[in-house]
Amino acid sequence: MTQTPEALTTEQFKQAIIDKGQYYHIYHPFHVMMYEGKATQQQIQAWVANRYYYQINIPLKDAAIMANCPDQRVRQEWIQRMIDQDGEYPDGGGREAWLRLAEAVGLSREQVISEELVLPGVRFAVDAYVNFARRASWREAASSSLTELFAPKIHQSRLESWPQHYPWIDDKGYEYFRSRLSQARRDVEHGLTITLDSFMTHEQQERMLEILQFKLDILWSILDALTLAYVHNEAPYHSVTSKRVWHKGLFK
Repeated sequence: MTQTPEALTTEQFKQAIIDKGQYYHIYHPFHVMMYEGKATQQQIQAWVANRYYYQINIPLKDAAIMANCPDQRVRQEWIQRMIDQDGEYPDGGGREAWLRLAEAVGLSREQVISEELVLPGVRFAVDAYVNFARRASWREAASSSLTELFAPKIHQSRLESWPQHYPWIDDKGYEYFRSRLSQARRDVEHGLTITLDSFMTHEQQERMLEILQFKLDILWSILDALTLAYVHNEAPYHSVTSKRVWHKGLFK
């Protein structure tokens, strides 16, 4: 009879989560290219416009988690994430800060909001994440957000390298990255507590680590799509047309 593997201790489980950081998208060649100052203005604009689709879907993901969560205390704390992104009137929160970043890199608000530059690979990856949050248990969906454990490093890298390499970007555009330095650390503390308290058996812990890898896959796949289109010049249907003929998200 096969013996069931023992669960990791709390510290071992936490370390296993931290170790997943080696697959964070800060190490993707597209991000490395931006960090090293080798990206063109078009490539940075493409990243900002496509990442906007991810940004506006984060509150939908968080709303799905809260809709599935029966714990009032968790909901009361988790709702702050939605407020951070959507803002409170008249503050536009993270969404508005991202649009200011878009303007700072030379895009118009209207163009970004229209989602006309969002690649299908990016749209599919982000939609998969939101759909997962809707269908999974709230604890599993909450644990998927722990990629934020690695986020302060990536935001800090942009604040340090972009002004140096891309002086044409208006400094006002960096407010989103600055705000997320503290917000992400707060969110990580909450999410990590939920995760460490929720996944106690070996099977549960393995499941959680697989979910975290799924989220890492999402972030990596977004940059894969951008690389294909804006580094290798192989956007969808590039062999038959130069037009952006892909769907614009009419079938949600």
